[in-house]
Amino acid sequence: MTDSIKIMCINAGSSSLKFKLYEVGKNIKNAKSLTEKATHLNSLTNGIVERIGHDDAIFSIKDKEGKKQTTIQPVSNHQEAVDLVLNSLLKLNIISSYDEIKGVGNRVVQGGSYFSDSALFDKKTEEIITKLIPLDPLHAEAHLTCYHAFKKALPNVGEVAVFDTAFHQTMEEKEYMYALPYEYYEKYSVRKYGAHGTSHKYLSIMASEMYFKGQEHVNLITCHIGSGASISAIKDGKCISTSMGLTPLAGVMMGTRTGDIDPSCMPFLAKCTGKDAEELYDIFNKKSGLLGISGISNDTRDVEDAYLKGDKKAKLAIDMYANKIAEYIMMYYGKLGHVDMIVCSAGVFENAPLYRKEAFKLVEEAIGVKIDEKLNSEIRLGKEGLISSSDSKIKVAVIPTDEELMIALDTIRLLNIVE
Repeated sequence: MTDSIKIMCINAGSSSLKFKLYEVGKNIKNAKSLTEKATHLNSLTNGIVERIGHDDAIFSIKDKEGKKQTTIQPVSNHQEAVDLVLNSLLKLNIISSYDEIKGVGNRVVQGGSYFSDSALFDKKTEEIITKLIPLDPLHAEAHLTCYHAFKKALPNVGEVAVFDTAFHQTMEEKEYMYALPYEYYEKYSVRKYGAHGTSHKYLSIMASEMYFKGQEHVNLITCHIGSGASISAIKDGKCISTSMGLTPLAGVMMGTRTGDIDPSCMPFLAKCTGKDAEELYDIFNKKSGLLGISGISNDTRDVEDAYLKGDKKAKLAIDMYANKIAEYIMMYYGKLGHVDMIVCSAGVFENAPLYRKEAFKLVEEAIGVKIDEKLNSEIRLGKEGLISSSDSKIKVAVIPTDEELMIALDTIRLLNIVE
């Protein structure tokens, strides 16, 4: 074992590459809890390459002092993006040699029903992800491209695929099946898969360790509410239901996505507008949600600013957003029978008190959730803590998610990096 072991965590999009580099402490092998393991992983840098495929790609990286450095330059493909990131690690003296990097963990959105855990990213895994491209054409191809890019740049370094869908594989058949002809499931694998599973798993473990240590049975509702948003019902550490479906379009209303709508909207709007299915699907994914209703932005901060100024469409957008979240909380409360805690996380629910307040206000009478206004206003921007009042029947906590940490730990585990 070398004196310095590093793990690279990757989140590849069709035209982007997010990354985070961890240094692994030697004593991580003795850590038992997730909380303890986290103390043995030191984040050295993170950043993103955006607009891959363009002459004005944007590359941002934090140097050793934590200062963000940004450059604009041509980046033709993911291979160039990977080379740019790795060369910058050397140039900025974040690493002294590529030999320090002992593993690469890749976030993979769609693992279908093939993976209930992370897996070594080998030829077999590559073949399955390739088979699943029709279920996730935008992300799957980017994941494979990035996998090969790192394989070429670091040929002796093992890679791991960490699937967004793996945590949700504990759902029962009655939860993940759609009421379509059964042959569509058999022939085309049409079913609910969910997403954000790595985040929901992290939140489940952290909530149990921080608030229910030693308690045998814990029921949670985890709310990963960011630009993309999903809610999960978790019983004793296992997902029993989640809001996203075959794709991340389903579930609650999001920044640009519709969430659940009547499927009849598709053929009806095709007749009304003359647009085909692909054009409408693009609108459902990229021009709907908060953006579509408010006509202002998909950014919750912009919509909130307009709401506070009395904009009627902004108010409607926030009301709809909160209403859909409340609906899922109520539904999952019913499925679980009782709820020990509701966990708030991701960009919006970690940082936007207004959206949390509006959502929980709608379930206060039904399930006795009460939010402390002072705590709600204070717990944001990376802070963790309870935002429920002392007389709330269900605890509500904000726990900042850390998907990269989970990717790093699975990479260490599967590659057996620390013996």
